[in-house]
Amino acid sequence: MKKILSYTLSLILLMACSSKPVTANRPMPEVIDSAFAFAQRQALLMAQKYEGQEGRLPRSFVDGKDKSSDSRWWCSGFFPGTLWYLYENGKDEQILKYAQLYTDRVEREKYTTNNHDVGFMLYCSFGNGLRLTGEERYEEVLLTGAKSLATRYKENIGLIRSWDHNKENWQYPVIIDNIMNLELLLWAAAYSGDSTFYKMAISHADKTIEHHFRPDFSSFHVVSYDTVTALPHKKQTHQGYADSSAWSRGQAWGLYGYTYLYRLTKEERYLQQAVNIAEFLINHPNMPADGIPYWDFDTPEIPDTPRDASAGCIMAAALTELCGFVDGERADKFLNMAIKQVKTLASEEYTAKQGENGCFILKHSTGAFPLNSEIDVPLPYADYYYLEALSRLKRIYKEK
Repeated sequence: MKKILSYTLSLILLMACSSKPVTANRPMPEVIDSAFAFAQRQALLMAQKYEGQEGRLPRSFVDGKDKSSDSRWWCSGFFPGTLWYLYENGKDEQILKYAQLYTDRVEREKYTTNNHDVGFMLYCSFGNGLRLTGEERYEEVLLTGAKSLATRYKENIGLIRSWDHNKENWQYPVIIDNIMNLELLLWAAAYSGDSTFYKMAISHADKTIEHHFRPDFSSFHVVSYDTVTALPHKKQTHQGYADSSAWSRGQAWGLYGYTYLYRLTKEERYLQQAVNIAEFLINHPNMPADGIPYWDFDTPEIPDTPRDASAGCIMAAALTELCGFVDGERADKFLNMAIKQVKTLASEEYTAKQGENGCFILKHSTGAFPLNSEIDVPLPYADYYYLEALSRLKRIYKEK
């Protein structure tokens, strides 16, 4: 008995002292099921908390206090999308009710023309809702939203304008995040038969490859175009460490964007771009061993600087799709990286305890470090892309 007790205590101490998360040696299907079960319980608490707050949606949890927004905030579609992923994987009717409720809170954004985030707002919410329920009303919302987004496209420049502020510095700013909103335009092209949406998306994607990316396939955050020449006049950052640095979430947006662009268009140049970005990220000397990036790959404060779990989640969601578009060792490399990231995110280091963390699922994301905004806090897009990565991994393991 003493020998058994001694062995048990030694095992506990070994696990406690290990630098690897407890999830590291668990079978992946078990990690996925456990993560979904926890996420559903946590999301129900979140949904119930905001149910009586008309029009409000969760934004973050800062200094022990809830931080919410109305639908105008660019993240408004992510919590509804999180609920849709939970419904897809659990078919719980209570989750469905809340997914519909919070999705409806975002509907007015179909008329938004003063920013580029309509794709985030509507496609993550109504897009997932349409995919899972076939609700015809959602089609009108998405098509109207695509038309609103299209108003920000200028033919002579060939890109969708991202922001309207800071006009003394930027003439026609386009940020790498904007690559994510093209999915709404491609949906609208397929649904309506109007090729104009498709041409806009392709032009934006191609010009972003041409002007946003450096020779090593890292990306600038902001490229501002001269409205006369239609060529870049400034290449900068707004949320990264420096104009020349690789802001981690921006790199993840690029990876995700060109992965889905290949899925929807089958254009080989988009697949190659996604592969090149993935290789840059995975092989970067400043990528932590656990796969969760620091907020910027080039900040001199590494390793004494915050991580960005949201960047890891977006990467994992992209890699779980990209691995299916390539073969052999590269496919294994991409999938293994995503598995590592998801296992890290599912560990106690990154996953909250039940009812804590403002009822968000994940901890340790960074919104905008240089602006001292949302540093080392939960963020709704981290939860959303985490569940998307889990969903894709679940399908992969079912097919094995």
